[in-house]
Amino acid sequence: MVRDPISDFIIQLKNGSTAGKESVTVSFSKLKFAIAQTLEKEGYLSTIAKKGKKTKKYLEVTLKYEGKAPRISGVERISRLSQRLYFKVKDIHSVKYGHGATILTTPKGIMTDREARKNNVGGEPLFKIW
Repeated sequence: MVRDPISDFIIQLKNGSTAGKESVTVSFSKLKFAIAQTLEKEGYLSTIAKKGKKTKKYLEVTLKYEGKAPRISGVERISRLSQRLYFKVKDIHSVKYGHGATILTTPKGIMTDREARKNNVGGEPLFKIW
């Protein structure tokens, strides 16, 4: 069975925030780290810490809350391992009337839907978060 590390990552973030956890620990990869940095910049995460040595690296991600309500209330994977999708700039739309974000991987790096439209660049949509 083939595992999807991005799906595992975003589901761990959603489940951790729904359960009221302060932080979530996930295995490290450069892609997960770039996604976490983008989510931190957008205000979904508080801090990101890269820990461990050599082959035992992991990310400790601190979740963000507004009062007692979690900042991450839902996620939806768009492009999967079994079905890759690619959006042109005109195909990128806002999520939940601007209250969410689509995270894309583009030739200019990992960015949100707003940044992609601003930079006039398309790419592969990884997931929606709100």
